[in-house]
Amino acid sequence: MGSIAASTVPSGLHWYSGLDSKHWRVLTASFLGWVFDGYEAYALFIVMPFVLGSMLTPDQLGNKAVWAGLAIGLTLLGWGIGGLTGGILADYVGRKRMMIYSVFFYALFTGLTALATNFSVLCFLRFITGFAMGSEWCTGVALLAETWPNHARPKGAGFLQSGFGFGTLIAALVWLVLRQTQPLGADTWRLVFVVGALPAFFCLYIRRAVGESERWLEAIRKQRWAATEQGAGAGSASGTGKRPFTLTEIFREPESRRRTLLAFLLSLTTTVGWWAISSLLPEYAVRTAKLAGVANPGQWGLSAALLYTGGAVVAYLASGFLADAMGRRFYLFFTYLGALITTAFTYLWASSLDALLVASFINGFFTLGCAYSWMAIYPAELFTSSVRATAAAFIFNAARLLAWVFPIVAGTMIQAFGSIPRTAMTLASIYLVGLVVPWFMPETRGKPLPE
Repeated sequence: MGSIAASTVPSGLHWYSGLDSKHWRVLTASFLGWVFDGYEAYALFIVMPFVLGSMLTPDQLGNKAVWAGLAIGLTLLGWGIGGLTGGILADYVGRKRMMIYSVFFYALFTGLTALATNFSVLCFLRFITGFAMGSEWCTGVALLAETWPNHARPKGAGFLQSGFGFGTLIAALVWLVLRQTQPLGADTWRLVFVVGALPAFFCLYIRRAVGESERWLEAIRKQRWAATEQGAGAGSASGTGKRPFTLTEIFREPESRRRTLLAFLLSLTTTVGWWAISSLLPEYAVRTAKLAGVANPGQWGLSAALLYTGGAVVAYLASGFLADAMGRRFYLFFTYLGALITTAFTYLWASSLDALLVASFINGFFTLGCAYSWMAIYPAELFTSSVRATAAAFIFNAARLLAWVFPIVAGTMIQAFGSIPRTAMTLASIYLVGLVVPWFMPETRGKPLPE
Protein backbone atom coordinates (compact mmCIF):
# COMPACT_ATOMS: atom_id res chain seq x y z
CA MET A 1 0.00 0.00 0.00
CA GLY A 2 1.12 3.56 -0.68
CA SER A 3 1.82 6.29 1.79
CA ILE A 4 -0.80 8.70 0.51
CA ALA A 5 -3.24 9.90 3.17
CA ALA A 6 -6.57 8.16 3.56
CA SER A 7 -9.60 9.32 1.63
CA THR A 8 -11.28 11.03 4.53
CA VAL A 9 -10.91 14.83 4.56
CA PRO A 10 -8.30 16.08 7.04
CA SER A 11 -9.88 17.68 10.08
CA GLY A 12 -10.91 21.29 9.58
CA LEU A 13 -10.23 21.29 5.84
CA HIS A 14 -12.55 21.26 2.82
CA TRP A 15 -12.61 18.25 0.50
CA TYR A 16 -10.84 20.33 -2.15
CA SER A 17 -7.98 21.41 0.12
CA GLY A 18 -4.58 20.72 -1.43
CA LEU A 19 -5.78 20.76 -5.03
CA ASP A 20 -3.76 22.92 -7.41
CA SER A 21 -3.95 23.86 -11.08
CA LYS A 22 -2.36 20.57 -12.15
CA HIS A 23 -5.18 18.59 -10.52
CA TRP A 24 -7.88 20.76 -12.09
CA ARG A 25 -6.29 20.46 -15.55
CA VAL A 26 -6.35 16.67 -15.28
CA LEU A 27 -10.00 16.79 -14.23
CA THR A 28 -10.84 19.20 -17.05
CA ALA A 29 -9.24 17.00 -19.69
CA SER A 30 -10.82 13.79 -18.37
CA PHE A 31 -14.19 15.49 -17.85
CA LEU A 32 -14.33 16.99 -21.35
CA GLY A 33 -13.28 13.72 -22.94
CA TRP A 34 -16.20 12.04 -21.23
CA VAL A 35 -18.52 14.91 -22.26
CA PHE A 36 -17.68 14.13 -25.87
CA ASP A 37 -18.24 10.41 -25.30
CA GLY A 38 -21.62 11.15 -23.72
CA TYR A 39 -22.58 13.36 -26.63
CA GLU A 40 -21.54 10.72 -29.14
CA ALA A 41 -23.31 7.85 -27.38
CA TYR A 42 -26.59 9.68 -26.86
CA ALA A 43 -26.65 11.37 -30.27
CA LEU A 44 -27.30 8.01 -31.88
CA PHE A 45 -30.27 7.38 -29.58
CA ILE A 46 -32.07 10.62 -30.32
CA VAL A 47 -31.55 10.72 -34.08
CA MET A 48 -32.10 7.02 -34.69
CA PRO A 49 -35.78 7.35 -35.79
CA PHE A 50 -34.73 9.89 -38.41
CA VAL A 51 -31.72 7.84 -39.51
CA LEU A 52 -33.95 4.82 -40.01
CA GLY A 53 -36.54 6.89 -41.84
CA SER A 54 -33.96 8.07 -44.36
CA MET A 55 -32.08 4.80 -44.84
CA LEU A 56 -34.52 1.89 -44.52
CA THR A 57 -37.10 0.65 -46.96
CA PRO A 58 -40.80 0.72 -46.01
CA ASP A 59 -40.69 -3.03 -45.36
CA GLN A 60 -37.66 -2.69 -43.11
CA LEU A 61 -39.31 0.12 -41.15
CA GLY A 62 -41.87 -2.40 -39.95
CA ASN A 63 -39.10 -3.84 -37.74
CA LYS A 64 -37.43 -0.56 -36.84
CA ALA A 65 -36.84 -1.54 -33.21
CA VAL A 66 -34.63 -4.41 -34.38
CA TRP A 67 -32.69 -2.22 -36.83
CA ALA A 68 -32.19 0.46 -34.18
CA GLY A 69 -30.98 -2.17 -31.75
CA LEU A 70 -28.50 -3.40 -34.34
CA ALA A 71 -26.90 0.03 -34.82
CA ILE A 72 -26.78 0.70 -31.08
CA GLY A 73 -25.55 -2.81 -30.33
CA LEU A 74 -22.68 -2.59 -32.82
CA THR A 75 -21.62 0.73 -31.31
CA LEU A 76 -21.59 -0.94 -27.90
CA LEU A 77 -19.61 -3.92 -29.23
CA GLY A 78 -17.00 -1.62 -30.77
CA TRP A 79 -16.87 0.35 -27.53
CA GLY A 80 -16.21 -2.83 -25.56
CA ILE A 81 -13.44 -4.12 -27.81
CA GLY A 82 -11.80 -0.72 -28.23
CA GLY A 83 -12.07 0.14 -24.56
CA LEU A 84 -10.43 -3.09 -23.47
CA THR A 85 -7.66 -2.70 -26.04
CA GLY A 86 -7.09 0.95 -25.17
CA GLY A 87 -6.97 0.26 -21.44
CA ILE A 88 -4.26 -2.35 -21.92
CA LEU A 89 -2.26 0.01 -24.13
CA ALA A 90 -2.61 2.81 -21.56
CA ASP A 91 -0.71 0.64 -19.07
CA TYR A 92 2.10 0.27 -21.61
CA VAL A 93 2.35 3.61 -23.46
CA GLY A 94 0.87 5.94 -20.83
CA ARG A 95 -2.45 7.56 -19.94
CA LYS A 96 -1.90 10.86 -21.75
CA ARG A 97 -0.91 9.38 -25.11
CA MET A 98 -3.89 7.00 -25.20
CA MET A 99 -6.27 9.81 -24.31
CA ILE A 100 -5.05 11.84 -27.28
CA TYR A 101 -5.36 8.90 -29.67
CA SER A 102 -8.85 8.04 -28.44
CA VAL A 103 -10.27 11.56 -28.66
CA PHE A 104 -8.83 12.20 -32.12
CA PHE A 105 -10.02 8.99 -33.76
CA TYR A 106 -13.52 8.88 -32.31
CA ALA A 107 -14.01 12.51 -33.36
CA LEU A 108 -12.81 11.61 -36.85
CA PHE A 109 -15.16 8.66 -37.27
CA THR A 110 -18.07 10.51 -35.69
CA GLY A 111 -17.67 13.14 -38.39
CA LEU A 112 -17.52 10.45 -41.07
CA THR A 113 -20.84 9.06 -39.78
CA ALA A 114 -22.47 12.19 -41.18
CA LEU A 115 -21.44 11.01 -44.65
CA ALA A 116 -22.89 7.49 -44.37
CA THR A 117 -24.62 6.52 -47.62
CA ASN A 118 -26.61 3.52 -46.39
CA PHE A 119 -27.44 1.62 -43.23
CA SER A 120 -24.59 -0.90 -43.62
CA VAL A 121 -22.02 1.89 -43.89
CA LEU A 122 -23.61 3.60 -40.89
CA CYS A 123 -23.31 0.43 -38.79
CA PHE A 124 -19.68 -0.03 -39.82
CA LEU A 125 -18.83 3.55 -38.86
CA ARG A 126 -20.68 3.17 -35.55
CA PHE A 127 -18.61 0.10 -34.73
CA ILE A 128 -15.33 1.91 -35.55
CA THR A 129 -16.43 5.01 -33.63
CA GLY A 130 -17.25 2.89 -30.60
CA PHE A 131 -13.87 1.17 -30.90
CA ALA A 132 -12.05 4.51 -30.95
CA MET A 133 -13.90 6.18 -28.08
CA GLY A 134 -13.83 3.14 -25.80
CA SER A 135 -10.40 3.79 -24.31
CA GLU A 136 -10.92 7.45 -23.37
CA TRP A 137 -12.80 6.74 -20.15
CA CYS A 138 -10.39 4.26 -18.55
CA THR A 139 -7.37 6.45 -19.30
CA GLY A 140 -9.07 9.49 -17.77
CA VAL A 141 -10.12 7.55 -14.67
CA ALA A 142 -6.62 6.13 -14.16
CA LEU A 143 -4.97 9.51 -14.71
CA LEU A 144 -7.23 11.29 -12.23
CA ALA A 145 -6.96 8.54 -9.61
CA GLU A 146 -3.17 8.61 -9.79
CA THR A 147 -2.79 12.40 -9.62
CA TRP A 148 -5.47 13.53 -7.15
CA PRO A 149 -4.96 13.25 -3.36
CA ASN A 150 -6.87 10.42 -1.73
CA HIS A 151 -9.23 12.61 0.31
CA ALA A 152 -10.49 14.35 -2.86
CA ARG A 153 -10.21 11.51 -5.38
CA PRO A 154 -13.76 10.04 -5.09
CA LYS A 155 -15.30 13.50 -5.56
CA GLY A 156 -13.10 14.20 -8.56
CA ALA A 157 -14.02 10.84 -10.06
CA GLY A 158 -17.70 11.65 -9.62
CA PHE A 159 -17.22 15.00 -11.32
CA LEU A 160 -15.38 13.26 -14.15
CA GLN A 161 -18.26 10.84 -14.57
CA SER A 162 -20.74 13.70 -14.74
CA GLY A 163 -19.21 14.61 -18.09
CA PHE A 164 -21.18 11.82 -19.70
CA GLY A 165 -24.43 13.29 -18.44
CA PHE A 166 -23.52 16.76 -19.62
CA GLY A 167 -22.60 15.28 -22.99
CA THR A 168 -26.00 13.66 -23.35
CA LEU A 169 -27.70 16.93 -22.40
CA ILE A 170 -25.66 18.78 -25.03
CA ALA A 171 -26.62 16.18 -27.63
CA ALA A 172 -30.30 16.58 -26.78
CA LEU A 173 -30.07 20.38 -26.93
CA VAL A 174 -28.18 20.33 -30.23
CA TRP A 175 -30.84 18.09 -31.70
CA LEU A 176 -33.62 20.27 -30.30
CA VAL A 177 -32.19 23.29 -32.16
CA LEU A 178 -31.52 21.39 -35.37
CA ARG A 179 -34.92 19.72 -35.38
CA GLN A 180 -36.68 23.06 -35.09
CA THR A 181 -34.62 24.69 -37.84
CA GLN A 182 -34.24 21.64 -40.16
CA PRO A 183 -31.34 23.14 -42.20
CA LEU A 184 -30.90 19.92 -44.23
CA GLY A 185 -34.50 18.75 -44.21
CA ALA A 186 -34.77 14.98 -43.72
CA ASP A 187 -30.96 14.75 -43.54
CA THR A 188 -30.61 17.23 -40.67
CA TRP A 189 -29.63 14.34 -38.40
CA ARG A 190 -26.24 14.29 -40.16
CA LEU A 191 -25.33 17.65 -38.61
CA VAL A 192 -25.48 16.10 -35.14
CA PHE A 193 -22.47 13.99 -36.10
CA VAL A 194 -20.72 16.93 -37.73
CA VAL A 195 -20.84 18.67 -34.34
CA GLY A 196 -19.48 15.47 -32.82
CA ALA A 197 -16.29 15.83 -34.88
CA LEU A 198 -15.27 19.04 -33.10
CA PRO A 199 -13.53 17.30 -30.16
CA ALA A 200 -10.58 16.55 -32.45
CA PHE A 201 -9.34 20.06 -31.64
CA PHE A 202 -9.38 19.15 -27.92
CA CYS A 203 -6.28 17.02 -28.50
CA LEU A 204 -4.25 20.23 -28.63
CA TYR A 205 -5.31 21.08 -25.07
CA ILE A 206 -4.40 17.61 -23.78
CA ARG A 207 -0.94 17.80 -25.33
CA ARG A 208 -0.22 21.22 -23.84
CA ALA A 209 -1.91 21.20 -20.42
CA VAL A 210 -1.85 17.63 -19.09
CA GLY A 211 1.17 15.73 -17.77
CA GLU A 212 1.71 12.00 -17.47
CA SER A 213 0.89 10.10 -14.27
CA GLU A 214 3.91 10.03 -11.94
CA ARG A 215 2.48 7.02 -10.11
CA TRP A 216 2.38 5.03 -13.34
CA LEU A 217 5.88 6.15 -14.34
CA GLU A 218 7.25 5.15 -10.94
CA ALA A 219 5.54 1.75 -11.05
CA ILE A 220 7.11 1.07 -14.44
CA ARG A 221 10.55 2.26 -13.32
CA LYS A 222 10.45 0.08 -10.20
CA GLN A 223 8.90 -2.85 -12.13
CA ARG A 224 5.97 -3.27 -9.75
CA TRP A 225 3.89 -5.67 -11.81
CA ALA A 226 1.56 -7.21 -9.17
CA ALA A 227 -2.13 -6.39 -9.67
CA THR A 228 -3.05 -5.86 -5.99
CA GLU A 229 -1.30 -4.96 -2.77
CA GLN A 230 -1.74 -8.56 -1.61
CA GLY A 231 0.02 -9.94 -4.66
CA ALA A 232 3.03 -7.63 -4.31
CA GLY A 233 4.63 -9.95 -1.79
CA ALA A 234 3.20 -13.24 -2.99
CA GLY A 235 5.39 -14.45 -5.80
CA SER A 236 4.80 -11.69 -8.30
CA ALA A 237 7.16 -10.95 -11.18
CA SER A 238 8.04 -7.54 -9.70
CA GLY A 239 11.64 -6.48 -10.14
CA THR A 240 12.50 -9.25 -12.59
CA GLY A 241 12.55 -6.98 -15.65
CA LYS A 242 10.05 -9.26 -17.36
CA ARG A 243 6.66 -7.62 -17.38
CA PRO A 244 3.64 -9.95 -17.46
CA PHE A 245 0.82 -9.15 -19.86
CA THR A 246 -1.46 -6.83 -17.89
CA LEU A 247 -4.71 -8.56 -18.86
CA THR A 248 -3.23 -11.86 -17.70
CA GLU A 249 -1.88 -10.31 -14.51
CA ILE A 250 -5.30 -9.15 -13.24
CA PHE A 251 -6.42 -12.80 -13.38
CA ARG A 252 -3.21 -14.46 -12.15
CA GLU A 253 -3.40 -14.01 -8.40
CA PRO A 254 -6.54 -15.23 -6.57
CA GLU A 255 -7.41 -11.90 -4.91
CA SER A 256 -7.05 -9.90 -8.12
CA ARG A 257 -9.08 -12.48 -10.03
CA ARG A 258 -11.85 -12.38 -7.42
CA ARG A 259 -12.03 -8.58 -7.46
CA THR A 260 -12.03 -8.46 -11.24
CA LEU A 261 -14.82 -10.98 -11.70
CA LEU A 262 -17.07 -9.56 -8.98
CA ALA A 263 -16.68 -6.03 -10.32
CA PHE A 264 -17.35 -7.35 -13.82
CA LEU A 265 -20.67 -8.83 -12.63
CA LEU A 266 -21.70 -5.43 -11.31
CA SER A 267 -20.60 -3.74 -14.51
CA LEU A 268 -22.64 -6.21 -16.54
CA THR A 269 -25.63 -5.46 -14.33
CA THR A 270 -25.26 -1.73 -14.96
CA THR A 271 -24.67 -2.10 -18.68
CA VAL A 272 -27.55 -4.42 -19.43
CA GLY A 273 -29.87 -2.28 -17.33
CA TRP A 274 -28.98 1.01 -19.00
CA TRP A 275 -28.56 0.04 -22.64
CA ALA A 276 -31.51 -2.33 -22.75
CA ILE A 277 -33.99 -0.59 -20.42
CA SER A 278 -33.30 3.12 -20.46
CA SER A 279 -33.10 3.19 -24.27
CA LEU A 280 -36.79 2.27 -24.19
CA LEU A 281 -37.79 5.36 -22.20
CA PRO A 282 -38.23 7.96 -24.99
CA GLU A 283 -40.37 5.59 -27.06
CA TYR A 284 -42.40 4.62 -24.01
CA ALA A 285 -43.05 8.29 -23.19
CA VAL A 286 -44.18 8.92 -26.77
CA ARG A 287 -46.56 5.95 -26.69
CA THR A 288 -47.95 7.06 -23.34
CA ALA A 289 -48.50 10.58 -24.69
CA LYS A 290 -50.29 9.22 -27.76
CA LEU A 291 -52.61 7.14 -25.59
CA ALA A 292 -53.34 10.25 -23.52
CA GLY A 293 -54.25 12.10 -26.71
CA VAL A 294 -51.93 15.06 -26.06
CA ALA A 295 -50.58 17.30 -28.80
CA ASN A 296 -47.02 16.76 -30.05
CA PRO A 297 -46.34 13.41 -28.33
CA GLY A 298 -42.76 13.43 -29.60
CA GLN A 299 -41.98 16.33 -27.28
CA TRP A 300 -42.82 14.14 -24.30
CA GLY A 301 -40.20 11.62 -25.39
CA LEU A 302 -37.56 14.33 -25.52
CA SER A 303 -38.68 15.74 -22.16
CA ALA A 304 -38.44 12.31 -20.53
CA ALA A 305 -34.95 11.83 -21.96
CA LEU A 306 -33.77 15.23 -20.73
CA LEU A 307 -35.15 14.68 -17.24
CA TYR A 308 -33.63 11.20 -17.15
CA THR A 309 -30.23 12.65 -17.99
CA GLY A 310 -30.71 15.48 -15.52
CA GLY A 311 -31.27 12.96 -12.75
CA ALA A 312 -28.08 11.19 -13.78
CA VAL A 313 -26.05 14.40 -13.66
CA VAL A 314 -27.23 15.07 -10.10
CA ALA A 315 -26.16 11.55 -9.13
CA TYR A 316 -22.75 11.92 -10.78
CA LEU A 317 -22.00 15.13 -8.91
CA ALA A 318 -23.14 13.62 -5.62
CA SER A 319 -21.62 10.16 -6.09
CA GLY A 320 -18.20 10.84 -4.56
CA PHE A 321 -19.77 12.35 -1.46
CA LEU A 322 -22.30 9.50 -1.17
CA ALA A 323 -19.68 6.78 -1.67
CA ASP A 324 -17.49 8.31 1.05
CA ALA A 325 -20.43 8.74 3.42
CA MET A 326 -21.92 5.27 2.89
CA GLY A 327 -18.84 3.22 2.12
CA ARG A 328 -18.33 1.52 -1.23
CA ARG A 329 -20.33 -1.65 -0.61
CA PHE A 330 -23.43 -0.02 0.81
CA TYR A 331 -23.33 2.59 -1.96
CA LEU A 332 -23.45 -0.23 -4.53
CA PHE A 333 -26.36 -1.91 -2.74
CA PHE A 334 -28.19 1.44 -2.54
CA THR A 335 -27.60 1.96 -6.26
CA TYR A 336 -29.06 -1.30 -7.51
CA LEU A 337 -31.96 -1.34 -5.06
CA GLY A 338 -32.88 2.15 -6.26
CA ALA A 339 -32.50 1.07 -9.90
CA LEU A 340 -34.85 -1.87 -9.44
CA ILE A 341 -37.53 0.08 -7.59
CA THR A 342 -37.46 3.14 -9.83
CA THR A 343 -37.62 1.05 -13.01
CA ALA A 344 -40.81 -0.55 -11.69
CA PHE A 345 -42.15 2.90 -10.80
CA THR A 346 -41.31 4.24 -14.25
CA TYR A 347 -42.78 1.45 -16.35
CA LEU A 348 -45.53 0.04 -14.12
CA TRP A 349 -46.73 2.52 -11.52
CA ALA A 350 -46.49 5.97 -13.15
CA SER A 351 -50.16 6.59 -13.88
CA SER A 352 -49.91 9.90 -15.72
CA LEU A 353 -47.55 11.76 -18.02
CA ASP A 354 -46.48 14.08 -15.21
CA ALA A 355 -45.73 11.10 -12.98
CA LEU A 356 -43.74 9.52 -15.80
CA LEU A 357 -41.57 12.62 -16.10
CA VAL A 358 -40.87 12.63 -12.36
CA ALA A 359 -40.09 8.92 -12.55
CA SER A 360 -37.72 9.54 -15.45
CA PHE A 361 -35.64 11.93 -13.35
CA ILE A 362 -35.45 9.55 -10.39
CA ASN A 363 -34.76 6.56 -12.63
CA GLY A 364 -31.89 8.43 -14.29
CA PHE A 365 -30.43 9.18 -10.86
CA PHE A 366 -30.05 5.45 -10.16
CA THR A 367 -29.84 3.50 -13.45
CA LEU A 368 -27.47 5.91 -15.20
CA GLY A 369 -25.98 8.19 -12.54
CA CYS A 370 -25.28 5.97 -9.54
CA ALA A 371 -24.98 2.79 -11.59
CA TYR A 372 -22.07 4.15 -13.64
CA SER A 373 -20.36 6.50 -11.19
CA TRP A 374 -19.05 3.71 -8.97
CA MET A 375 -16.91 2.51 -11.88
CA ALA A 376 -15.00 5.78 -11.86
CA ILE A 377 -14.44 5.56 -8.09
CA TYR A 378 -14.10 1.95 -6.98
CA PRO A 379 -11.97 -0.08 -9.47
CA ALA A 380 -9.06 2.38 -9.21
CA GLU A 381 -8.96 1.58 -5.48
CA LEU A 382 -8.78 -2.17 -6.08
CA PHE A 383 -5.70 -2.40 -8.35
CA THR A 384 -2.13 -1.12 -8.60
CA SER A 385 -0.76 1.46 -11.03
CA SER A 386 0.85 -0.99 -13.45
CA VAL A 387 -2.50 -2.62 -14.27
CA ARG A 388 -5.01 0.04 -13.17
CA ALA A 389 -6.11 1.12 -16.66
CA THR A 390 -6.33 -2.51 -17.82
CA ALA A 391 -8.48 -3.49 -14.84
CA ALA A 392 -10.76 -0.46 -15.18
CA ALA A 393 -11.05 -1.11 -18.93
CA PHE A 394 -11.94 -4.76 -18.42
CA ILE A 395 -14.52 -4.02 -15.74
CA PHE A 396 -16.09 -1.19 -17.70
CA ASN A 397 -15.85 -2.55 -21.24
CA ALA A 398 -15.86 -6.34 -21.10
CA ALA A 399 -19.49 -6.13 -20.04
CA ARG A 400 -20.20 -4.60 -23.45
CA LEU A 401 -18.82 -7.69 -25.15
CA LEU A 402 -21.85 -9.49 -23.72
CA ALA A 403 -24.35 -6.67 -23.25
CA TRP A 404 -24.11 -5.33 -26.81
CA VAL A 405 -26.78 -7.83 -27.83
CA PHE A 406 -29.34 -6.55 -25.32
CA PRO A 407 -30.51 -3.50 -27.31
CA ILE A 408 -31.20 -5.95 -30.13
CA VAL A 409 -32.86 -8.39 -27.73
CA ALA A 410 -34.94 -5.57 -26.23
CA GLY A 411 -36.27 -4.62 -29.66
CA THR A 412 -37.15 -8.25 -30.36
CA MET A 413 -38.75 -8.69 -26.93
CA ILE A 414 -41.01 -5.69 -27.47
CA GLN A 415 -42.36 -7.35 -30.58
CA ALA A 416 -42.72 -10.72 -28.80
CA PHE A 417 -44.27 -9.35 -25.60
CA GLY A 418 -46.18 -6.55 -27.30
CA SER A 419 -45.30 -4.34 -24.33
CA ILE A 420 -42.43 -2.03 -23.38
CA PRO A 421 -43.16 -2.29 -19.60
CA ARG A 422 -43.03 -6.08 -19.67
CA THR A 423 -39.77 -5.99 -21.59
CA ALA A 424 -38.26 -3.41 -19.26
CA MET A 425 -39.13 -5.30 -16.10
CA THR A 426 -37.89 -8.61 -17.49
CA LEU A 427 -34.52 -7.06 -18.19
CA ALA A 428 -34.53 -5.10 -14.91
CA SER A 429 -34.42 -8.38 -13.00
CA ILE A 430 -30.64 -8.29 -13.51
CA TYR A 431 -30.48 -5.59 -10.82
CA LEU A 432 -30.99 -8.38 -8.27
CA VAL A 433 -27.36 -9.32 -8.90
CA GLY A 434 -26.33 -5.90 -7.63
CA LEU A 435 -28.03 -6.53 -4.28
CA VAL A 436 -25.81 -9.53 -3.52
CA VAL A 437 -22.38 -9.09 -5.12
CA PRO A 438 -21.18 -5.95 -3.24
CA TRP A 439 -21.03 -7.78 0.09
CA PHE A 440 -18.33 -10.13 -1.27
CA MET A 441 -16.03 -7.24 -2.27
CA PRO A 442 -13.46 -5.36 -0.13
CA GLU A 443 -14.36 -2.08 1.52
CA THR A 444 -11.85 0.55 0.38
CA ARG A 445 -13.25 3.70 1.99
CA GLY A 446 -10.52 5.50 3.91
CA LYS A 447 -7.71 3.33 2.50
CA PRO A 448 -4.76 4.56 0.41
CA LEU A 449 -4.62 3.94 -3.33
CA PRO A 450 -2.55 0.79 -4.09
CA GLU A 451 0.84 1.67 -5.57
